[in-house]
Amino acid sequence: MKRREFIRLTAPVAALPFIWNGFSLTAYGRSRFSDALLKTTTDTDRVFVLVQLIGGNDGLNTVIPLDQYSAYQAARSNIAIPEATLQATKLSDATALHPAMTHLKSLFDEQKLAVVQGVSYPNPNLSHFRATDIWLTAADYDQYLESGWLGRYVDEEFPGYPDGFPTEAMPDPVAIQISSVVSNALQGVTGSAGTAITNPNGSYLSPGESGQPPNTFAGAQVAYILGVQSQTQQYSTVVKAAYNNAQNKSTLYPASGQNTLADQLAIVARLIAGGLKTRIYVVNIGGFDTHSSQVTNSDATTGTHAALLGKLSLAIGAFMDDVNLLGVMDRVVGMTFSEFGRRIKSNASYGTDHGTSEPMFIFGSKINGGLYGKNPTLPANATVNDNLSMQYDFRQIYSSVLAQWFNVGTDELTSVLWQQFDALPIFDSITGLRNTSAPGEFQLYQNYPNPFNPSTTINYQLPAESDVTVKVFDALGKKIETLVNKHQNAGLHAVEFDARGLASGVYFYQIEAGILRDVKKMIYAK
Repeated sequence: MKRREFIRLTAPVAALPFIWNGFSLTAYGRSRFSDALLKTTTDTDRVFVLVQLIGGNDGLNTVIPLDQYSAYQAARSNIAIPEATLQATKLSDATALHPAMTHLKSLFDEQKLAVVQGVSYPNPNLSHFRATDIWLTAADYDQYLESGWLGRYVDEEFPGYPDGFPTEAMPDPVAIQISSVVSNALQGVTGSAGTAITNPNGSYLSPGESGQPPNTFAGAQVAYILGVQSQTQQYSTVVKAAYNNAQNKSTLYPASGQNTLADQLAIVARLIAGGLKTRIYVVNIGGFDTHSSQVTNSDATTGTHAALLGKLSLAIGAFMDDVNLLGVMDRVVGMTFSEFGRRIKSNASYGTDHGTSEPMFIFGSKINGGLYGKNPTLPANATVNDNLSMQYDFRQIYSSVLAQWFNVGTDELTSVLWQQFDALPIFDSITGLRNTSAPGEFQLYQNYPNPFNPSTTINYQLPAESDVTVKVFDALGKKIETLVNKHQNAGLHAVEFDARGLASGVYFYQIEAGILRDVKKMIYAK
């Protein structure tokens, strides 16, 4: 039996939760026989939060085209948001958010929210299951992938994960989902790259007795499960410590149980502030499949959809307020997505049916906030078959997150997304370096931008004054240039490398400062 097949068949057994302080933690093991020493991971303190809106969010009642209000109102007269109620949530003269989304409107005004319109993919699928699978795996409409886009990112950054982990460099889970199961987005090539934290009220398995696995056909599989148990215990310890090391500070959070998304994000905020090196968090909120009773008959600003958007807006607003008060806001960005949007024309049940493109929200203090794309063009007489057109492929947004936020290089980006997609300038280009090293630490940072053309900046921190050299080498080890060769004081330093005249490809930069030495990879892409 192959290990992948074993993992699939024994998934309920391999999920081993342990309870700590009101939460249970489940590690999902995997195996990838590759040498982690062959790959240097990107040093980063950045955190990405993925927010899934389950069910297919009605984007046209979420981001409302004021410049085409007559066509909008005609297409959905029984659920259209009254124009008079949209003044407080106007993003521009032409566009407004749903009136329940006041917290997201405030983030937009603070340039901490990007609204990307018309996001979909060619030949979109309107099945919940298949469409969700496409978004989580970053597949084409006719492509079936077993791994998720974030799982493949983990594969690239931490080869072999979780085999051989935790390590000194990565002592914590790379990705955490606040749920009872791990999202398919976190599925790696041979297994899940995620860890799940859930409510403790469900049943769970204790670690059991340790010992030597039997020398039988199943012995190797038993050893594998015992390894998962051991890793789960190690991760449960560090996660519990991080959670107890911080307390939520925002007063915007509603009472526990009133807003499940806010509850999840409150946990995420504590784990980030508590010191976990986890890069990825996944949370979700359901209920967006609003075929009927999307609004109340008497007031289109109330009802199921308004309540959901209000919870989404409040949860993200409280989370952003919390990470700001906790001093970690600049490390965090988040993104929302749903499996599809809804049709232009509403139905007779005061609802909407499965459609195509949708708006996405990206939030954080280190983004270029604002509107991306234009309002969709609405027909004067919409039919039940009319859909919103695509302006951006959703994988363009993924590419932006990976390349601009996590500094993923061109080759690795292709490995994660399978092809090249033009990124959007969502992330602030001056935020390549955030000096989070404590005073006195030696640190060589990843160059920014990376990939670059034709120049890039290399930053480093010295713990004490020292003679310093910074050199650039090509992929064969030939020295290209000495960028620094002098005595420098303690503190943060920067040097620019200009690659004009050189061939595209992989280069390395090396720093020597006394007995200290480090090297990193960069990519010149003309």
